[in-house]
Amino acid sequence: MKIQTLTGGFSDPSTDGARAFRVIMNAVARPGRIGHLTGATPPSPMSIAAGTLLLTLCDPDTPIAVVGTLDTDAIRGWITFHTGAPIVDPDAADYVFGKWAEVKDLKNLKKGEAQYPDRSATVVVELDSLVNQGAILTGPGIHTSLELSLPELELFQQNSASFPLGLDFIFCCNTQIAGLPRSTKIQEAL
Repeated sequence: MKIQTLTGGFSDPSTDGARAFRVIMNAVARPGRIGHLTGATPPSPMSIAAGTLLLTLCDPDTPIAVVGTLDTDAIRGWITFHTGAPIVDPDAADYVFGKWAEVKDLKNLKKGEAQYPDRSATVVVELDSLVNQGAILTGPGIHTSLELSLPELELFQQNSASFPLGLDFIFCCNTQIAGLPRSTKIQEAL
């Protein structure tokens, strides 16, 4: 087993996991607000924020998918060693990790069912930058409105229109994290 597989986890799992969980929950409860998530050091090219989220939320009962440039032996080994999470095809995953160009065309992700809208996937998107400017967000958890640099608008608007079904998104860039639940309304910046 490679040393890279064995390293990069939480140094104090209970404390690091609790801190990370709070940041993740704030990101989802307050869409568009950028937080900082640290604690894990996953193999490149996975960001610190995405790796920390993965260690916090995934376990042997959480099917995940890594796609595109994140689908490497080093990342798969790291995930398996630190979480035991099964790595599956994207259409069977609860969490899908990838760069925007690699996840945006995945049409068969779980979007929930009328009786069980919670049975949908969360897409963890690796971005090159994450700033509070661009698309205008409104909805639950946002006082009036907030701006967030989204990689595109139309797909997120269509996703929001299908609420309560749809996907939830979490954006990661280095140590930054921002949530975009399906209940958030998105408009083009004026």
